[in-house]
Amino acid sequence: MTINFGRTASDYGKHRVGFPDAFFDRIENLRLLKNGTRLLDIGTGTGTIARGMAQRGCVTSALDISEPLINTSKQLDEKAGVQISYHIASAEATGLADEAFDVVTAGQCWHWFDGDKAAHEVKRLLVPNGQIIIAHFDWLPLKGNMVAETEALIQRYNPSWQMGGGNGFYPQWLIHLGDAGFVDLETFSFDINVEYSREAWRGRIRASAGIGASLSDDKVTAFDEELKQVLQEKFPEDPLQVPHRVFAVIGRKVS
Repeated sequence: MTINFGRTASDYGKHRVGFPDAFFDRIENLRLLKNGTRLLDIGTGTGTIARGMAQRGCVTSALDISEPLINTSKQLDEKAGVQISYHIASAEATGLADEAFDVVTAGQCWHWFDGDKAAHEVKRLLVPNGQIIIAHFDWLPLKGNMVAETEALIQRYNPSWQMGGGNGFYPQWLIHLGDAGFVDLETFSFDINVEYSREAWRGRIRASAGIGASLSDDKVTAFDEELKQVLQEKFPEDPLQVPHRVFAVIGRKVS
């Protein structure tokens, strides 16, 4: 399955809900940030974590391999009144200077990387005692719920899509960080419901890897129409309450 999120940049920017305030509050409570913290967000997409960190006083840079996503992120930055420095590069080979950052974040993207290479690259970029934060914000397919129905529909239209049925936990990322020499590894998680109008949920799914980023325009249109019918018939409430889980892994580079 070939993935190109640049094809979904418009829906991605409009409909993919970013990390909730509670995530940023948790990071602040752990005292990982302070005013002026030099932060790099890798695999930034449309900048949900980068923007949140910039709003909390970080001097923020961000990178992604997709120029269309970065362009969308810049538009959202302008609306939010923040300034972020962008780079088009991969997480495994950023081309940025050694020990240039106090914190590196990776939100909803580590599964797209070569985790071992990315972890070593992040280690190179961090100052001694610098921190890495790998975070996810996943919908939860529970028995009979709207998310499970949506995933079944994605699978029918795109049998190559193998990302369904998740529980929002990623313990394997700790192996990547441990093998790269990060220490003091810790995790946190919490669940939260996210409100989506039915129209916005359709846009969110069009922006996903299994649909808009990998299927032809005709298939995306056909899928979207069928999802619309499923929502009308089985889940008529509007807005929808979509269960999500936040999960984060934190590690420290040794001095």
